[in-house]
Order: sequence, then C-alpha cells, then structure tokens
Amino acid sequence: MNVLIVGNGGREHALACAIAKSAKVSNVYVAPGNGGTQGQNQKISSVPITGEKQNFPLLVDFAIKNNVSLVIPGPEQPLVEGIQTFFKKVGIPCFGPSEKAAMLEGSKAFSKDFMKKHSIPTAEYRNFTDYQQAKRYLESIDFRVVIKASGLAAGKGVLIPTSKEEALAGLKEMMVDMVFSDAGSEVVIEEYLEGEEISVLAVSDGYTVVQFPAAQDHKRALDGDNGPNTGGMGAYAPAPVATKEILDSLQKTVIQPSIDGMRRDGFPFVGCLFTGFMLTKNGPKVLEYNCRFGDPETESVLSLLSDDTDFYEVCLAAAEGRLDSVKIEFKDGFAATVIMASGGYPGNYEKKKPIQFNTLEQQDVVVYHAGTLRLDDGTIVTNGGRVLAVTGVAKSVKEAIDKAYEGVKSISFENAFYRSDIGHKALSAQINNKKPGLTYSDAGVDIEKGNKLVDLIKPIVKATKRPGTESDIGGFGGLFDLKPTKFVDPILVSATDGVGTKLIIAQEMNKHDTVGIDLVAMQVNDIIVQGAEPLFFLDYYACGNLNLENAKDFIYGVAEGCKMSGCALIGGETAEMPSLYQNGEYDVAGFAVGAVERSNVLPKLDLIKSGDVVIGLGSSGVHSNGFSLVRKVISKNNLDMKTSVCPWEVTETNSSSTGKTLGHELLTPTKIYVKSLLPILQQDGFKIKALSHITGGGFLDNIPRVLPENYNVEIDALGWELPHIFKWIKKAGNIDSIEMARTFNCGIGMVLIVDEINADEVFNSLVSSGELVYKIGKVVERTNTNDDSRVFMKNLSVWEN
Repeated sequence: MNVLIVGNGGREHALACAIAKSAKVSNVYVAPGNGGTQGQNQKISSVPITGEKQNFPLLVDFAIKNNVSLVIPGPEQPLVEGIQTFFKKVGIPCFGPSEKAAMLEGSKAFSKDFMKKHSIPTAEYRNFTDYQQAKRYLESIDFRVVIKASGLAAGKGVLIPTSKEEALAGLKEMMVDMVFSDAGSEVVIEEYLEGEEISVLAVSDGYTVVQFPAAQDHKRALDGDNGPNTGGMGAYAPAPVATKEILDSLQKTVIQPSIDGMRRDGFPFVGCLFTGFMLTKNGPKVLEYNCRFGDPETESVLSLLSDDTDFYEVCLAAAEGRLDSVKIEFKDGFAATVIMASGGYPGNYEKKKPIQFNTLEQQDVVVYHAGTLRLDDGTIVTNGGRVLAVTGVAKSVKEAIDKAYEGVKSISFENAFYRSDIGHKALSAQINNKKPGLTYSDAGVDIEKGNKLVDLIKPIVKATKRPGTESDIGGFGGLFDLKPTKFVDPILVSATDGVGTKLIIAQEMNKHDTVGIDLVAMQVNDIIVQGAEPLFFLDYYACGNLNLENAKDFIYGVAEGCKMSGCALIGGETAEMPSLYQNGEYDVAGFAVGAVERSNVLPKLDLIKSGDVVIGLGSSGVHSNGFSLVRKVISKNNLDMKTSVCPWEVTETNSSSTGKTLGHELLTPTKIYVKSLLPILQQDGFKIKALSHITGGGFLDNIPRVLPENYNVEIDALGWELPHIFKWIKKAGNIDSIEMARTFNCGIGMVLIVDEINADEVFNSLVSSGELVYKIGKVVERTNTNDDSRVFMKNLSVWEN
C-alpha cells in the first residue's frame, strides 16, 4: 500500500514516520516534504508538488499513477479549499474533512455559531464584519477580550490585548490595515478566559471519535510565556492537568457532541478534530477547533502510539467510516517536543543556514524536520521559521523533557534559538505536588455564569413592568403592590405548571424562545378561566450545564408571554444541577398570580343552565399537551424533527407550504387568550358564566371541571374543522377519535359557556379582537349521575374523513 501525505512541516514528517511503521505500507510520499522526508527513511520520499489548490489535479494524478490507497492532508489550507473532494471523485480515501466540515477551522465565526447551536461550552462572543461596529463594541465594554481573525491566518490571527488601547490598535491592524489579508475581514471578539490551556486531538470517522493523549502547547516565543505568539515552540503529552475525569467530561460534553452536531448539520467530520480548551475555574471551555493534526502537538502524541497500533490502519478505517473496527493504544509514558527555530522568528529570519547533527547516544529521541531543505550534496539547511521538532519519550514527564533537550544540544545552526522551559507547568505541578481545594465549579455549578445571566436578562424583564411592580430581579423574591391595580375586594388566584415533553423538541431543534411563551400561557390561561387578571409571573429554569444563550432565549420567550398577557415578570430561579440533567438538557416551571373581584370569580355554577351556548376559541396548534404521543407518532413514521417538512402540508391538497420543518411547526407556542377575554369579563353583568382551558385531558377531562353536578355538555364536531395538524396526527398514529378528544385540544384551546341571550354579543366581541370563534355545542341536563361521562362528542365521524 502507498500513502500520500500533503504538507512540508514537522507535523507531516511525524505523520510519515508513524505511517511508515506499518507493515502494510510500502511507500510514503510527502508532497512537497522537507529535508527529513527525503533520504532518511527508505519508505519515505518527497514529491515536488506543493499543496496549493491549483496543484490539486497534479496531486490526484500522482496518486492515481502511484497506486496511492490513502491521502492525508497535513495543513488546514488544502482542507479548507476542498482537497478531500478531489480525491473522493477518483475513489481514493482521504483522511480529512470535506470543505464544508473544514469550516470549523476555516471560519471562527462559523465555529462559534456552531458551538452556540449545539450547547458546547465556549467563551461569550460577538462576530463583526464592519470595523466601526466592532470598534464601538470594544469601546463600550469593560472586560478583557481576545480578538480573532475569522479566516485562516497560519495560526497567528489571534490577538490577546492587555489594554483597551492595545485592543483598538489590534482591531484596526486586523480589519483596516488587513495584516492577515482577507482572514481579518471578519473578526470574532470574545471574552478572555483564564486558566491552563490543553489541546485534544481526536480521530473520527463521522460517528466514532477517539481521543489521543491531551497535550499542552507553548505558543509564546520566549521563556516564561513571554514574547510574540508563534505557531508553537514546544509541547508535551499527556498533560497531567488533563485528568481522566476532565477528559471523560470533554468527551461527553464537547468532542462527541461536536462530531454528532456536524453530522446532524449535514457535514460529517472525518479526520482529526483538534480542539483547544481552556480549563477555567468555571469548567473547561472550547477556545477553537482545528480540522487537522496540530503542530507541534502531533510530534508528541504520535510518538506515544503503542507498537501494537497500526497508524495506517487507523487513518484508513476513519476515512472509510469504520473506526470502531481498529485498535488504538498508547504507551504508558510521556513525550516532550522542543522546537528549534531560526533567529528572528516569528518575524523576519534568514534561510539556508547549514545544520550540524552530532551523534546522540540518548535513546527514545526523534528529530522531526519542519523548516528544512536537503541540498543536492546531501547538506541539510534551514528553510523556515520553525526548523526542527526534537522529541523525547520516557516514563516520566521530566525524563521526556530532559531527553528532548539532550537532543537539542546535539544539534546546531547559526542563530538557532529555542525555549528552555518547555513543560514548566507540568514540572511545577510535580514540585508543588499540591492539589487545589475543591470549589463549587469543580462540581459543575457556575455561580458567576448565573450572575451573568441575571445581568443579561434585566432589560428583557424590565420590558414587562406594569402597575404594581416594585422589585428588580436578582433579589430573594419578587414584590408586587396591589394598590395601583385598584381592586376593591380582590381574591388572589395562583397557578403553576410546566411545559412538559415539548421541551425535548425545543432542545433537539436548539430553539428555546417559544417554550418560554408556552410556560406563561399555561399559567395565565388557567388564571383567566377563573375570571382573574394575571398580575405577575416567576419562572424556574433547571439545567445540567448553564448555557447563557439558551437560558436568555428562554427568558426572552417568558417575557414575550408576559407582555402578551399583561403580567409582569418579577423574578425567577436558575438551578444548575450537572448530576441530574445531561449537557444541553433543561426543565422549566412557572408560577403566576392574578386577582379578581370576589363577586366575579368563575365559574358561576349557580347561573349555568340547560341551553347555554358553548363557544370555542381556536388554538394555534398542539399547544403544550400530548407531546409524548406526538413524538411517538413521529417516531413510528420515521420522521426527523430537523429535516422533515411538515407532513400535513405535503398531504393536504391546496395547502400553501410554509417550508418550515416539522420541529419548527410543533414549536408554535400556546395561544394566550387573556387580552381578548379580559374586557368581556370586566364588563358589568355575567356574560361569561364559565371558562375551560383545554390542556392535558382534552375536552373530556377539562370541561367537566367547570360544570355543575346536574349538567353535561354536548360538543358537535361539525362546529369547526379539525386543523390539518390534528388530522395528520390522527391518521399517522391511527388514533381513535375519542382518544384524540381526550388527549389534544383538536383546534379549540379555550371553551366558554354563555347564556343563549348573550352568545352573539360575546361571539362578535371575540371575533373583533382577532380570535377564531366557533359555536361548538350546548349545555344539557345530566340525566344519569352515575355516568362519569360529562362531555358528549357528536358527529365525530367527520374526523374520520
């Protein structure tokens, strides 16, 4: 078998050495390679074709003519430019993501939005394409930031300013002076995170994903993490700070969800997903994704592959979608890599400096070539900023570091420099040998994030203020003054409820604002049926790991629901319980209070009589009940929430398709009836004798709750047309009509009982307020008190059509 590796750095030399160990591999071609990939190993040779896009056809032609069975692109640029597609078209497996999947690295704005969508913990951020907007944003904030060029900038497009002036100057250089060319035409400005940084390389076939030992890179050019940013001056692995517990958590909360998210979004990720993490006091957060092996991390982690692991088989299995069929094991030890660089790097430097390699007696030391060139006479000279990556392997991290530096001392070239403190954090931790005390954040609870959420939602909550509101959120409780409401003899009415399994759809769709409206609707509709005006609302949000954007979107929905119903959002509670909820999961509950004059409390049981008219107000859909059955129907019909177009739009003739997916349609929020009903309820006289909110239990269980013992109701299905969504649910689930009436609102979200004399007036009033109004039945005498059936459904056969 022959393998083609694209690239010319230390990473590509390390990949070639690891692949060449396979007994199944005859030749490893590196295009264009470097001084170490030509003549040092009889299996490895260089190919004089660079990896630019215009050369992709040449690389494909070379691969075909030389019977290449696997291609491994090393750098990010060819991957972002779509090299995988070129080899896919000719049937040669490529260990690397597609052009679309490579956007995880190709666009930092794309990757940040991806993390937000899939609830992956990362720094708070804003994307900008307009310099003036970005400048105004920087001037308006008072916290430290990181500024990133969204596009590819050879690992150098990240600025970490220490002052507002430095941030503004860096932004100008990036977006106006274009020091990173087009890469800086869009920038990401995100909060600065503090903690230890680790890099996790993971191999994936789009489904399965396997971690390599976590590494710790050294980006700054000089000792003590000083000097300018570089592509990396050294690394070691495994990083002791990345404990098994942390790595298990990262697999569960970031790495596997990232692979799953890419596949669900239609861009399966195949290759090496390199994720940079900051281990903050509030838990690990993603700094960035790379879509390829990192450098110099690769030199360290590949040196730790066990002798029983065939790296060629691993890469081929991933490219062919069968990673779970191969074995990946690592040595029980450590590897450390020290970069030897040209004087002046990462700025200007001279090339063609001869390199002297002296005999090294130390075992387990490998010298990977990066910026080198082999001349015709066999002399190896410098040809880049980072010249060599010297790697030592040993049982302890200190021994591995010592071996690497022994290797460095055996090599020399003019103006060579290197950092002398690679691995200093690991060594310091060993010397101190002191584990920090546990904090609440170690248990997964982020108090600071909760406080930040309060700050984010304060303006949202303020928009719901109404007479009687006396408090601001963030205290121990909410205050409300009844005096401004001008009630004379009020009765307080309270209601509490949740949203139910509709939340599962919201979480799957990553759309959280509509369920906030649902939560309010369930309470205020229950309050209005008692004749009361909703006054204030409090919410409860419980989650495993607090996602600020999701929580803010949910509370935005709650505030919208409060504005629709005229009540004030005066407080709430956010509970972070990582041991109770999985990452991305949350549950919600609400509590509302209203008031009604004592004489106006509903239902007026003594006034209800035979012949009273039953009026129905149209629903907006399934509302918030029956979703366990809805989800069962969807599963039975093999539909997908995210991609399936609404089936009732497809099957109903002459219906105009909205183009929305099934999930988005099902998230249509519960209708709030307060503002259309309240004016009628507050008139003199009792025009509405009773109200019934149709929630769980449908018609059969809800209407009897407002009936006197000696009366029933007849509901005529001919009084309104069963909406398309309920027709589809009924047919697709083969659900009996009575079961439909017991489970769903079937298109009627609120039921009124009014005197026949007032029926037309009430009907017309509701129509003028914008409601869909139907006369759907009447009150009848109850002739058999032993019969538990209180609601009689007539003409249900119309639902069978």
